[in-house]
Amino acid sequence: MLKAALLQRFGLLKMNCGFAAEPFFNKLSPVKLISWNVNGLRAVLKKNFLEFLDAEKPDILCLQEIKCTSDQVEQLWPATYTTYWNSAEKKGYSGTAIFTKERPLKVAPHIGIHEHDKEGRVLTAEYKDFFLVNVYTPNSKRELERLPYRQVWDKDFLAYLKKLEKKKPVIFCGDLNVAHTEIDLANPKANVRNHGFTIEERTGFTNFVNAGFVDTFREFEKGGGHYSWWSPMSGARSRNVGWRIDYFLISQSLRPRLKRAYIQPQILGSDHCPVGIELA
Repeated sequence: MLKAALLQRFGLLKMNCGFAAEPFFNKLSPVKLISWNVNGLRAVLKKNFLEFLDAEKPDILCLQEIKCTSDQVEQLWPATYTTYWNSAEKKGYSGTAIFTKERPLKVAPHIGIHEHDKEGRVLTAEYKDFFLVNVYTPNSKRELERLPYRQVWDKDFLAYLKKLEKKKPVIFCGDLNVAHTEIDLANPKANVRNHGFTIEERTGFTNFVNAGFVDTFREFEKGGGHYSWWSPMSGARSRNVGWRIDYFLISQSLRPRLKRAYIQPQILGSDHCPVGIELA
């Protein structure tokens, strides 16, 4: 009872326990991981979320910006998944969740820094062969009032990843709220000092790469025009005027296992679309 109470206090809850699954890297087929900023889980449940889950059948699904707690969602999830939640202290804001077929060894809803751990932005699952870190990076906001905090976040989050990597390889994914290079958004010149494309934010992403993490999508696709977020205004999505701000990055040691990385712009339901990878 005490353990359950503590999990509830931190917004980390198992919704259903699922069945025991074969360890990921023992599978004959590739392991499929998908990340999706759903911009409100309750909203996307009224649209296409369950159909998407049934069609894609990911081994692990990471969600960002769920904007709810587990007890606010009256939904029975497929029995093949165990779900974990990290909700923000502020209601209806931020939050992350993981749906997984194989139960992790451990799940942590924080990075151990109080300043960063109240908005439900990180959910880390430890598996036998890797750590999976689901992250919803803070937005610097339109007037850049949160840019100084964002720079602190990027530095502390990278340090957290490298600490994990000392134990085993790391996969991290989610809405990183930055377009890394000019080919990662449709209108780079017009957005040079806008949130999501400032030098400071882009440098934060470069620091991930310089620290040895691999931007998986760019291992397969070097060109532009591939985006994961579109403004809901002015028909931006239908015109593909977007930004690539949702990512999977992996430790270099996992690169030989990486078989595919992709974006799914055809999946509607949110202003973001899912992104995914497959590992051998």
